[in-house]
Amino acid sequence: MTPASCELARELLNLPPSDRRHKPKPPESIELAMTKNSINHRALAGIFTLTLLLVGCAGIDLDSQVARSPAQALELAAKESNTETAQRYLLKVASRFQDRGEHQAARTLLQSDQLAQPAPPLQAQKLLLSMASIVALDDREWADAVVNALSSDNFRNYSADLVNRAASLQAATYALAGDRLSAAMTLMLLSQTDSSINPQQIHDQIWAFLKAVPDQKLAAADESTIGFETQGWLALAKKVRAPGLSIDDQGRIIRRWQNDWPGHPAAQVLPSELQLIAGLAENQPEKIVLALPLKGPLASAGKAIRDGFLAAYYQDDSADRSKTDIRIVDTSDQPFDQLYKELAAKDIDLIIGPLEKDALASLTSMRTLPVPALGLNYLAADKTAPDGLYQFGLSAEDEARQIADRLSEQNINQALALIPQGEWGDRIEAALLERMQHNGSVALDIERFSREDNLRAITADLLGITVSRDRAIQVERTIGLNVEFEPRRRQDVDAIVMVAQPAIARQFKPLFAFYFGGDLPVYSPSIVYEGTPDPARDRDLNEVIFTDIPWVLDEKNPLREEATKALPDTRGQLGRLFAMGADAWKLSKRLPLLRQVRTARVDGQTGELTMTSEGRVHRDQLWAQFRSGTPDLLPQPVAPAEEENDKPPQASFN
Repeated sequence: MTPASCELARELLNLPPSDRRHKPKPPESIELAMTKNSINHRALAGIFTLTLLLVGCAGIDLDSQVARSPAQALELAAKESNTETAQRYLLKVASRFQDRGEHQAARTLLQSDQLAQPAPPLQAQKLLLSMASIVALDDREWADAVVNALSSDNFRNYSADLVNRAASLQAATYALAGDRLSAAMTLMLLSQTDSSINPQQIHDQIWAFLKAVPDQKLAAADESTIGFETQGWLALAKKVRAPGLSIDDQGRIIRRWQNDWPGHPAAQVLPSELQLIAGLAENQPEKIVLALPLKGPLASAGKAIRDGFLAAYYQDDSADRSKTDIRIVDTSDQPFDQLYKELAAKDIDLIIGPLEKDALASLTSMRTLPVPALGLNYLAADKTAPDGLYQFGLSAEDEARQIADRLSEQNINQALALIPQGEWGDRIEAALLERMQHNGSVALDIERFSREDNLRAITADLLGITVSRDRAIQVERTIGLNVEFEPRRRQDVDAIVMVAQPAIARQFKPLFAFYFGGDLPVYSPSIVYEGTPDPARDRDLNEVIFTDIPWVLDEKNPLREEATKALPDTRGQLGRLFAMGADAWKLSKRLPLLRQVRTARVDGQTGELTMTSEGRVHRDQLWAQFRSGTPDLLPQPVAPAEEENDKPPQASFN
């Protein structure tokens, strides 16, 4: 019944306006129409009809109702005849759910049919609540739907006390939908609207969004956008990210831009990353010690890293050779902590090394290193890095995490794994399981193996053939008859993760087909490839998908072309160490930048390099697949917005 009909019924019965807390009483004039012996049937019929009308109008007092679930809230709201009142109640309950951190419950209400078309006075409130839950739930699909109705200045529709929050949520929603340019534009407008915002904070956020805008979209925006501040930001982003620039070139471009745009807010308060880049040329280490084992069992590894470091240094046109002094020290003659103290007493800016994990661990006895060190390995998880220690290496854990992410990107949620026994395999397993759990996938079974094991039996156990055969034998024993039996592999698996050296992997891969698992995709780390094409031997690895460093997989590599002409052993495992040495040189100039700016990245020979706040360098590698016994580079997947901190940059200003 409509609200108008309800009020009409009340007028006819001479009742006051709607008040659900009082029951209607029959009017006295109608009571007098009834006598003991005579009933005015017409009046009685009128009473009956109007009473039915009022029953239809009867509702509940929503203000007094506390919904404990979305379903209960929707049920209560459905009983309210006034649509706007019902919608206002649902928004109030959704806000209450959000206050308790129950964003999934809030999403159920905000996406309900009852709020599909909110009354005009409620549209802004619904949008703000929706964006809050979109960001909290990392809901990209919902974000896509919401941004279609947004404009960069939409946040200005809110009251002064809500403008900041609305803009922050709007920018984060744009970012989740993949529109980083509109996210940046939103914050540019916010910086012009709210003068109380910390300029460093908002400039850092704008720059983080602009960095993620594709080149073509950035160029188009630069040509079509008007407005001093917006044009200045776009010009800065376009200049700094021009291809082929060294970090020194970027520093000069930033300073030149500041001179060209002296009145721009970002020229006065540069984003933190650009401040670091602009100051790197003045603060780069000039006196560097390369501390590596050059004798003993690790001599070949140490020499490969040394050669890669020096090759990258001499190829770097931005290096000031008149100021840079590189000393090479052999670490194989004395304990590293003792050597470090001797070096720290001298006039040195940076020590690169050691290579051995135990030697690196010896530095943890100090809380702060007097001279920064770039260790070429990683501390164990139970060790705390002292201030001033950076860690970089060819981490097997990085590759395990990338395999887990690749499985997730391919919507593979259930996998089997083959991992070698030993401490190295333990670290691989732990990293793989941790990231798979983080991604919502699971390892159904993990078989650990050694070179001496029966690989046929290992494979049969992994694919469930042994269990299938044992079940058939048990049936035969139970019924006392021979049973025709064809073994079947387990059917709940989507892929196999194979962590094995080439000689063993070439045996495992055919066994997968033999035991009815030939249709399952196989994913491996770089250990599966020796680093040099060998089609005759690697045909058994056909279709295996694996990750490896750009030095190995990227055919267009000027440094590798020069190195292979002058130096032996730049392919294979020693080649990977050579690439690690080359990246150590690149990192030496960018350590503060990577540590202080979460979005900073370095395109290296061992992958795209990033750093955690604890100083650990992580690598994102390339992907390839064996075809005709030769690695074939695969297109790189579109990565989730951010990695370890896997969400797009989110704006939050106080």
